[in-house]
Formats: sequence, structure tokens, C-alpha cells
Amino acid sequence: MASITIRQLDEQLKKDLRLRAARNGRSMEDEVRTILRTATGGDNVPLDATSIAARSEAGARPFMRNQASAARRVLLIIGGGIAAYKSLDLIRRLKERGFLLRCVLTAAAQQFITPLSAGALSGEAAFTDLFDAAGEADIGHIRLAHGADLILVAPATADLIAKMAGGHADDLATAVLLATDKLLLIAPAMNPTMWAHKATSRNVAQLIADGIRLVGPNEGEMAEVNEAGVGRMAEPLEIAAAAEALLKDAGMGRLAGKRIVVTSGPTHEPIDPVRYIANRSSGKQGHAIAAAAADAGAEVVLVSGPVNVPDPFGVTTVKVETAEQMFEAVERTLPADCGIFAAAVADWRIAAPGREKIKKQKSKTPTLTLVENSDILATIARKQQKRPRLVIGFAAETENVVANAKAKLEHKGCDWIVANDVSPETGIMGGDRNTVHLVTQEGVESWPPQSKDEVARALVARIASALAGDS
Repeated sequence: MASITIRQLDEQLKKDLRLRAARNGRSMEDEVRTILRTATGGDNVPLDATSIAARSEAGARPFMRNQASAARRVLLIIGGGIAAYKSLDLIRRLKERGFLLRCVLTAAAQQFITPLSAGALSGEAAFTDLFDAAGEADIGHIRLAHGADLILVAPATADLIAKMAGGHADDLATAVLLATDKLLLIAPAMNPTMWAHKATSRNVAQLIADGIRLVGPNEGEMAEVNEAGVGRMAEPLEIAAAAEALLKDAGMGRLAGKRIVVTSGPTHEPIDPVRYIANRSSGKQGHAIAAAAADAGAEVVLVSGPVNVPDPFGVTTVKVETAEQMFEAVERTLPADCGIFAAAVADWRIAAPGREKIKKQKSKTPTLTLVENSDILATIARKQQKRPRLVIGFAAETENVVANAKAKLEHKGCDWIVANDVSPETGIMGGDRNTVHLVTQEGVESWPPQSKDEVARALVARIASALAGDS
């Protein structure tokens, strides 16, 4: 059979292939394999050792999403204990539940099982080395950390737990664990004396305080002769069920197939090329909502004013400066299932911004003539066509918070208002915590003080229920 290499392709074809591979996060060679596999109907061909090795050339590329498997991506970190042999069965149990799965093996884990066996069962190359030239060419450990909805550590040895509690990052597994903000579930496994040790107890308490969930350990016989007690790793079926329940509780996948539009941050209305009118919005709450919606499986478009927070992972971000630009960008995103208007949009703009910097004059104070900006929330809420099924506005108030929010709900014609007190003493504007009231036609829900990420997840859970017709 004749062979062909990429070097033999014409320059335009190589350019097109290079662009396609970059979009999909694959190497050119792996992109060719994918095209050929699809063309021959071989998408479901089992992976042998050669094809697994070929896939590793792609490095830590993002999981590919689709509606069936959206937001059910698990990264399994396998620690170095005798219980590692159970992780192979755990991979099978997770795959049975429809999870997309990748594995990271510590150096100690490779003393018990091989990357080849984990890769063959998961259908993805297993990762082992923080300093792997191919995987780390594009900071693969960060992509691994961000590319999963749940990171599962099983077995979680005493050493690995201690490293997690101390924030160590001296190998691929611990670097991923330190670089992630995703759900974390660990399945401890160790000798009963090690589990009962005060150091382990302190470390586990720290992980629990950090929000990490545990499954097990169970009581039973140990691998060592005449050793029994608490420390046995939970069974694979238990761990898989705990992972599924944790993702379900977080609303993962509940917005699969939905299109969500979110606005965030302030707008800057120019006075002249140097100065502008703005407000103190940081964009933290809007960006957290966009990230939570993406984690729940939605296709998310974030229209963001000027902010200093990073773009959320897995979200299409459209960056704008002014209120008019934001309005036009939102119009282009429609239709959508839900519009969440969290941006602090300037109510007015300068009628005629100066073309040059306005100079200070002792005898004359410049007069700024203001004109009203388009009301994005009211316009979208009152649309006859392309109106999102659910339109949510935000009300940042400094007095009579709930009363003003109720009035805004009626005046704007939206479905919900999320209201908060942004008086300077609250520290909410620009801070990391929020205290909100959810105002709907049915009444007012006053939520407890919590982080903006927690507010975002709670709001997204309510949105998922509403769009599903549950409330």
C-alpha cells in the first residue's frame, strides 16, 4: 500500500490542515488520523497500543463537547497505592455511565498499573509527566485542570492527600490539582494506622474545609496480612455513583443544548480620547455566571465591557467598550434561550465626545451634554421576535433594594431581577462575595451571603429548572 506524508502535501492543503488542527487542539498528524477515521466510518474502532501512542501526540487537548455528553468530563488521578488496581475497574464503571474520561498516573501509581492499560480502557492517552515536551508545549497541565467538570482522585494516598493539603505542585497530578477550580472528589486509601494518624486527620480536615468531597474510606481487610480496619478504598461502583451524584447536584449537563447570553462588567463612555464615564463594576459576578452556565453544558456567549478578570473557560467572549457597542453585540447573539443582563451599563453617554483631549482652562469649566443610552434589558425583554424565553436583569441599589427591584421588574418587562445592595460599606462592588435577592412575579427570595461563584451556581440551577419547566 502506498504511503503519504504531510511533507508531500501542497502548501495550501498543509495550511488548511494546520488551521483545522489548531481549532481542534490536535497535532497535524492526529488531525489526519481523525479525518481518515471519520471518512472510513471508524470512529468507534477500539484503540490498540499504536493508536493510543498516536493520540498522545495531541497533548492535553480539550475534551470535545456534544449534547449527549456535555459537562460530563472526568479527569481521574490515580495515586500510588495497592488500591490502584481497582482504578481500572473504576474506569469501566465511569465509562458505563457515559462519562468522557482522561487519566493521570503518578510515578508511584505506575509501579502498580501501566499508562497503557489506563489509556486502553479510557480511550484516551494517559498522562504521566509534568515535563513532557509534547503535552506541556501549550501548558498541558493547565488545560487538563480546566478541561474537566470533575477531578477524581482514586486512590488518594496519605502522601497525595498531604500534598493537596499543603498546596504542593511537584508533579503532574499535584500541579493539576493546584491549578483547578473544578469539583474535586477523592477516594482515600491507606493502611488503617496511617488513616488514623493525627497528620492525616489534619490534612483531611483541611481538604474538607477547602470544599473537597470524600467517598470512603471503607472498613475491611487490607492487602497486608493480618491488617484490617478503616482505610480500604471505596469500591468502584460506590465511587462512580458518588461522582455521578456530585455532578448532578451541581447541575452539570442540565443546560445542554441551551444557548445563554450573558452581559458583564461596566461600560466606558468616552468624554475625549483620554477620559471616560464609568462605574466600579468588576465583572466578577457576570463572568462567574457565564462560567457556571458553561459548566452546566450551555453554549454561552459573554458580552463583556472592560474588565480585569480572565475570560471564562469554554465561553465565547465578545469584548466591547461602550453601551451602544454592547447593545449591538447582544442583538447579534440572538436568538437565545436565556438572557442574563448582569452588566452595569452606563445610563448616559456624552453627546459629542471631544476629538482631542479637552484642556483645562482656569476661566472656563467645560459643559458635558449627556444623552440617554439604549436600554438593553428593556429592549430585549419587550421584543416581539427573538426574545429569550427567560430574561433576567440585575439591580444594583444603594437603598430600598427590594422595592426598587420590584419596580424595575415591572418597568423593564423582564422575568426575573437579581438585586443587591452595592453601598460602599458592603464591599460587593468589585469584591468576591455577594448578597442577592431574586425577585420574580411569584415573590422575593433573599439568599444568604456567599461567594459570587456560589451565587452564579445557584442562579444557573434555578435557570435550568425554569427552562426545563420545573418551576
